[in-house]
Amino acid sequence: MKYNELQVTANKDRKRKGRGIAAGQGKTAGRGTKGQGARTGKKLGAMFQGGQRALVQAIPKARGFKSLRKPAQVVYLDHLNAFKGKTADNFTLFEHGYVETPFHSVKVIARGELTEKITLNVQAASKSVQEAITKAGGTFTKTATPLKKSEKEAEATDK
Repeated sequence: MKYNELQVTANKDRKRKGRGIAAGQGKTAGRGTKGQGARTGKKLGAMFQGGQRALVQAIPKARGFKSLRKPAQVVYLDHLNAFKGKTADNFTLFEHGYVETPFHSVKVIARGELTEKITLNVQAASKSVQEAITKAGGTFTKTATPLKKSEKEAEATDK
């Protein structure tokens, strides 16, 4: 082992401020002399401008609110004719390219006509869609949104 290969930073002690002049960070302890920053108590915020009106207060606010909830993916009724006699769920809709991801809620909305008998297993469907499915001889079942498998679960099912 060489002198320049020693790990000295691992043994370095923390800096003890305000422990006398000889300690290096004594007396004012890096706070300067007098003034608001030298005092104890409440620390100043990041946007504080020395008593002047803060920049945050000067900028106009955007009104209303922004919802963090993502709206459901929309599938139209006439698209379901492609699933003649089959079951349509999040994964089959994803495979056919009607939804972006199977792990997000799907809602079927009325547009066009349903001519084929299908079994629909998704999170939501409008009343007119449910009536059209039963009229065509199919069934609608409301299901929970499928969750992504963790890497451990995926490996276990692959084996």
